[in-house]
Amino acid sequence: MNPQPISQEGYDKKTEEIRVLENEVMPQIAERIAEARAEGDLKENAEYHGQREEQGRVFAKIAQLKTQLASCRIVDKTKMPKGVVNFGATVTVKDLSDGMEEKYELVGPGEENYDGEIMKILTSSPVAQGMLGKKVGDRIEVEIPRGTLRVEIVKIENP
Repeated sequence: MNPQPISQEGYDKKTEEIRVLENEVMPQIAERIAEARAEGDLKENAEYHGQREEQGRVFAKIAQLKTQLASCRIVDKTKMPKGVVNFGATVTVKDLSDGMEEKYELVGPGEENYDGEIMKILTSSPVAQGMLGKKVGDRIEVEIPRGTLRVEIVKIENP
């Protein structure tokens, strides 16, 4: 699999999240486990078992974040080609079925956000994959869960 692009800001955000989980959250959980263990019989100690489950969830989250970072490469969005859809670009598209316009920004893992005026979508998403390399005036068709998205690219803003 090709490495996914990520901005320096996105990379820093994920590494900070890992740091907090490893150096702040996990020690707190370990402390609560020790306190619960000190209460005696572990078979019927709900607090102990709850904290062990939480420890497992946090450990899995840390592993997931590290795996995501391992599959990324930091890309300077300002050095990407201009006038073409690529990582970091904000793309305005017109839906060919109803004429409505939407804006998408192509981002890396952990930077996606589907709320707001501009939807930040992963470069690995089907919609982004359909747009990559396209120019203003190009039309694309992408299969999405609710059917086929047919859009025309009307504007590309590169950082």
